[in-house]
Amino acid sequence: MRILIRIDGSISGAIFSCRPSLSLRSPASSAPRVRVRDGYTGVTCGLLAAAGLSYAPTLKKKHHRVSYIFTSAKCISSTITSSACRPSTSTYSWPNLYSGRKWSHAAAEPTDASLPVPTPMSRRELLELVDQYDDTSVEEHLSFLRDPYLRRYAPADGPNLVVSDKKEDVNLQSVNPRQMRDPEETKTVQRLREAVLLKLRRPVMMDIDTIFDLYQSLPGNRASYITANLRHQLLAALGSTERKDSRSMLRYFSVVTDVKNCGFPLTRAEWNTTISFASRYVGKSTEVEVEAALRLWREMEETAGIHGSDVTFNILFDVASKSGKLDLAEMIYQQMTTRGLPFNRYHHVSLIHFFGLKQDAGGVRAAYKEMVESGEVIDTIVLNCVISGFLASGEEDAAERIYKKMKVSDKRAELVPDRNYTMQKSMTKVLMMFAKIAKSHPDMLPKFQQTAVICPDLQTYRLLINHYGPKLGNLAKVTQFLDEMRLFNVPLHGAVFLALFKAFGKHGGAGSDWSPGRLTSVWKAFLGALDDRTEGLYISTWMAMAILRAFTKCSTRGQILDIYEALKSRWDLDETNSQFMIDFLKKLMEQPGFHVQSTGITF
Repeated sequence: MRILIRIDGSISGAIFSCRPSLSLRSPASSAPRVRVRDGYTGVTCGLLAAAGLSYAPTLKKKHHRVSYIFTSAKCISSTITSSACRPSTSTYSWPNLYSGRKWSHAAAEPTDASLPVPTPMSRRELLELVDQYDDTSVEEHLSFLRDPYLRRYAPADGPNLVVSDKKEDVNLQSVNPRQMRDPEETKTVQRLREAVLLKLRRPVMMDIDTIFDLYQSLPGNRASYITANLRHQLLAALGSTERKDSRSMLRYFSVVTDVKNCGFPLTRAEWNTTISFASRYVGKSTEVEVEAALRLWREMEETAGIHGSDVTFNILFDVASKSGKLDLAEMIYQQMTTRGLPFNRYHHVSLIHFFGLKQDAGGVRAAYKEMVESGEVIDTIVLNCVISGFLASGEEDAAERIYKKMKVSDKRAELVPDRNYTMQKSMTKVLMMFAKIAKSHPDMLPKFQQTAVICPDLQTYRLLINHYGPKLGNLAKVTQFLDEMRLFNVPLHGAVFLALFKAFGKHGGAGSDWSPGRLTSVWKAFLGALDDRTEGLYISTWMAMAILRAFTKCSTRGQILDIYEALKSRWDLDETNSQFMIDFLKKLMEQPGFHVQSTGITF
C-alpha cells in the first residue's frame, strides 16, 4: 500500500509559518472525486406506509469507486499545533519510532520472533480497567431511576405495552417448479442467484446495486419468480450493507413489500432487519423512527404471529435510547426481563450506553461490572462505550485512565489489521460464540479473553476528539490524540475532519488557539485528501455546513464564496440537497459583518 508522502509533506510545518494563504480558492478537479450516493427512482414501498413513514425521493443511480488509500494523521496534527503549545515532554511524540523507517497502515507479517506471547487477563484485571467507586448493581440504579421518592417526582402512568399472541398460518408454498417460464426470465433468475450467492460468500466481489438491478428486471410480481431459498438469500444480501441510509432502506423495503404482496412470510431475522432499517436509516434517531420501529414490531407479533427475539428488543432498546426516549427504553428493558430473554453482548453494551445517556457514571460502572461477571469477552468496542459514558457524565479523568490502559495493555497493536465492516462483524460473532461456550466451560474464558484486542481504534479517537475539540476547545489534547493515532495504525477519517471544522466554527477566531492560519492549513489538507480519494472521506451537507461555519469566524464574503465554489466542484449532491446548501449559504451571507460584493451566485 502506497503512503501519501505528498499529503504529509505538503502541509508539514505549515502552522509554523504565519504567512497568509495566497488564495482560498481551490482549483476544481476535472471530475468529482468524492464518494457518491447511488439511488433508484420509482421505488414503491408499501412497508413504509405500514411503518407510518412517507418518502418520495428522486434518486439517480451513479457508479462509484471506493479507494482504500489511507491518510496519515500526522499531516493534520502538524498543521494545527505549534511549538509554543506542544508540550516538551516525550509523551506527545516518539521520534525513535519513525527515525529509521517509514510506516504504513499495512499489517505486519506475524512471525515467531516478532509476535509477542500475550498474557491472558484475569477477571480482576478486566474489572481494574474501569475504576469502581460504588459496589452497586444495575438493578439498584434502575430502581433508583424508577423510584419516585428517590427521584423526587412521580413517574408517568403508561404507556402500557401489550403484546398479542395471535397465531397466523405462514406456511405458504413457494414457486411451482413445473411453472412454464419465459427463457429470458429464467436466465435473469439464474444470474440473480449467482450474484446473490457470490455476495454472500465474497462480499467485496459483488455490488448490491447489481443485485438489485437484476431483481428489478423481473416483470410483475417479482417475488413469485424466485424460490423461497433465493428469496431469503436475496433479503440477507440486501440487508448486509455497511451504511444504513435512505437509499438502502428504500431498496430493502421495496423487496419486502413485493414479498408481502405476493403472500410469502418473512422470517424473524428478516423482520429484525426491517425494524433495524426503519430505525437507523438516519444519522440521529428521533420520535418518528421510534414510532416506525414500534409499529413494525406490533405488526410482527400481532399480524405475522412471530414473537420478538433478544435481537428485536435490542434494536428497540437502542433506538429508544438514542432518540432520548429513556423511559421507553426502561420499559423495553423490563419487557425483556419479563419474557426471560437472555442477555448477550449487544444488550450489555446497549445498557452501558443507556446509563451514559442518563449521565450516570455509577450506572456505567455497574453495567460494565455485570458484563464482565456474566462471562462476556471485553474488547475495544466495550471500552469505547464506557469511555463515551464517562465523557457524557463529565468524568474526563476516568475516560482518560481507560484510554491510557488501552494503550499499554496490548503489545500486539502494530499487528492488528484494518477493521473494516465485514471483519468487525465477523469478530463480533466470534466473540459472542466464545461467551456462549464460556458459560458452559468457565475455565476456557481466560483463553478466549486472550484473543480479544483492546487497543484504541478509530472510534476511540472520534469520541475523544469530538469531546475535547468541539465541546471543550482543548487544542493541546486534540493535537495529542492526532499524534497518537498513527501509533496504532489508525487511518484519518472524514469524521475527524468534521470534528476539527466544528471546533474551529465554535472556538475559532482572532486571538484564539484555533487561529485562522491553522484553519487554512486544515482546509488545504482536507482538499488534498479529498482529491486523492481517501477512504471514508466525502462531502456531505453536514461537512459542507461545518466548513462554511468555521470560515465565517475569520473570512470575508468573497472568501466564503470561494470556499463554497471549491466544495461545490467536489461534491455530488442531489437537487434537494444542493438547494438546501444554497439556502444555507444565503443565511450565512445575511449575517452582519459581510460586505455585499458582485458574485455569480443568484440567491
